Amino acid sequence: MKLTLGFSPCPNDTFIFDALIHHKVDTEGLDFDIVYEDVETLNLKAFRGDLDVTKLSYHAFAYAVEDYELLDAGSALGFGVGPMLITKDANLATMLQEKLSSGDSLTTELEQLRVGYPGKYTTAHFLLGLAFPELKNKQELVFSEIESSLLAGDIDLGLIIHENRFTYQEKGLFKVVDLGDYWEKTTNCPIPLGGIVVKRSLPTEIKVKLNRILRASVEYAFANPTSGLEFIKSHAQEMSTEVMYKHIELYVNKYSVELGKEGRSAIEMMFNKAQDMGFIPKTDKNLFLS
Repeated sequence: MKLTLGFSPCPNDTFIFDALIHHKVDTEGLDFDIVYEDVETLNLKAFRGDLDVTKLSYHAFAYAVEDYELLDAGSALGFGVGPMLITKDANLATMLQEKLSSGDSLTTELEQLRVGYPGKYTTAHFLLGLAFPELKNKQELVFSEIESSLLAGDIDLGLIIHENRFTYQEKGLFKVVDLGDYWEKTTNCPIPLGGIVVKRSLPTEIKVKLNRILRASVEYAFANPTSGLEFIKSHAQEMSTEVMYKHIELYVNKYSVELGKEGRSAIEMMFNKAQDMGFIPKTDKNLFLS
């Protein structure tokens, strides 16, 4: 059976899927047509039901949950892995940090700050809304363009994800807040960033098989961390090997093998909090593959 499979070209995804798509593990008769896209494009494809299996943001999952359910393997959750709000103005960074720690609302002037963010349905955008709900003057940008837009003065604040968290300081930019850290301090849970979902309409035995081989692919990658090096590098867009593996170490962990009770609880907490705040629609669907 052939399935359409979408994931991003980021090192964490290519690391996870290398063994599966290159048949380094037994795929038990499943084959895949691969679609490589950034996560927000994958989110939008999920809303249309374009793919049988896809990576997507947990924020976006709330809008695709009627048609997709979450696999137990392949997720990106963890501590110290969140998106970061940055600026090129050190004084502005300090001012916003003080507002956040004190719980004070932003002034009218600060509410008008121009914010570049990597997609409406990204988990990063959801977390920004939790920390700074007053920020409304937002501009959606491709994640790789956010730092250059800050440096050019086109935006005042930038919400960065992925490998940019390792390099922004080299460009003279300053951290306002690590939104993953903010989430962790307010919930005591790992931050759910992205997961792998499968169409609910597929036969149960196919979904269970898919989860099994995806877990095997992750376990193979951990056991053979350099096996997919050339494949990962081919999609890493001029990223150094050091940064590439920092990226993988940050986003691929025990929750990528299986969510477990702690991982599932964190995802349920995010859904409940977002529903209570009116950020996402309510659903009676089971989130997880049974």
